[in-house]
Amino acid sequence: MSVNASTEVEPRILGDRPANYAGDVSAEEAWRVLAANPNAVLIDVRTRAEWSYVGLPNLSAIGKEPLLAEWQVFPSMAVSEAFVGDVAGALGEERKDAPVLFLCRSGARSRAAAVAMTAQGFAHCYNVAGGFEGDLDEDRHRGHRNGWKASGLPWAQG
Repeated sequence: MSVNASTEVEPRILGDRPANYAGDVSAEEAWRVLAANPNAVLIDVRTRAEWSYVGLPNLSAIGKEPLLAEWQVFPSMAVSEAFVGDVAGALGEERKDAPVLFLCRSGARSRAAAVAMTAQGFAHCYNVAGGFEGDLDEDRHRGHRNGWKASGLPWAQG
């Protein structure tokens, strides 16, 4: 049985919709969709080191947990050959039409993951713009301009 995304909350994207994935959403919009749509899932594509030392989104208030799947494997940072298969298996056929929101540090790896999973047949893959830590500020620090942490969304140290 397929989840029908059209009957659920549709994410508001930032800018124009790209041709190769569903688009970028703000961290706040990702939270709204995750809270409102029981079928929506957040996939954190950062490395194990980032999850452990930087922290994780805390979705417990909405009765969910992020799916953790490394896009690139630390320390080589080579793209994981198992990523697409592992994520497709974890999501299952029933989530082919559900909103799948990808998160990394700043939005680059998660965009690549959204593109890859869209090519795999998942129709509603979104990139969380700004990621978990956000863009660098004038002092070259993250966590203050945009992204999950700067938005005041729940997170916990790993």
